Amino acid sequence: MAKFSLRLAEAISAFSPICIGIDPSESELDNWELPDSAAGAREYGLRIIDSAQGKLGVIKPQIGFFERFGSLGYQTLEEIIREARDAGFIVIADAKRGDIGSTMLGYASAWFGDDSPLRSDALTVSGYLGPESLRETLGYAQDVQGGLFILAATSNPEAASLQQALIGGKTVAQNVIDAAREIGKGEMGVVIGATQKLDEFGIAGLIETDIGIPILAPGFGAQGARLEDLKTTFGASSHRVIAAMSRELTKSGPEQVAHLIDKAKAKL
Repeated sequence: MAKFSLRLAEAISAFSPICIGIDPSESELDNWELPDSAAGAREYGLRIIDSAQGKLGVIKPQIGFFERFGSLGYQTLEEIIREARDAGFIVIADAKRGDIGSTMLGYASAWFGDDSPLRSDALTVSGYLGPESLRETLGYAQDVQGGLFILAATSNPEAASLQQALIGGKTVAQNVIDAAREIGKGEMGVVIGATQKLDEFGIAGLIETDIGIPILAPGFGAQGARLEDLKTTFGASSHRVIAAMSRELTKSGPEQVAHLIDKAKAKL
């Protein structure tokens, strides 16, 4: 199997940079007239996989929306991940894990272990215990041709106070990007919110110069970022972007997901 970065590039080339989120929140399940339960989340996830198959190459389950149902939620998540990977999707587990030592290796075993029922292709991680703390986790991921996405400039409004802070003349966000490139050698991407002003985070250089690593960019669609602006927003690095969308593609119920995916792809 090829390295994660190559598989990701192939999926983007074959389908589009759009990544569909599987976010079975209470409001989403209600909108689809499904019960707010693990069974409802299962039906929701499997319908999205079925609608997106052959149209998109990347799926991103939001782990918190499964975790809220306890053990039944995790059983559902395991099935969703297995079905998505069997259908040929690259699965990015959006769990935002971040710890040190044996605890982080426990997470690594969970998401990248050969026999783990949670086995995914990539995992979102937090580097605020120090990006170096993720080096061993990346090794686990690379052993199974997987990758990581480390939070750099996230789309939430509270991000600015921390991620725009200066360390050694560079913002925290830029320091995270630099660490991802140095540690990951192309297999550790970064999370950069598509709704954020890159210059305010001190990372506008990626518009002029190819960042060289994958960018997972939430915020497209319902959060306000427009797919037709992707190339302008990310410039020289735009071909690295995975444009994460969820509500914009699922808002009209299960029967419209495939149509809304096609409509979104036409904007690129």
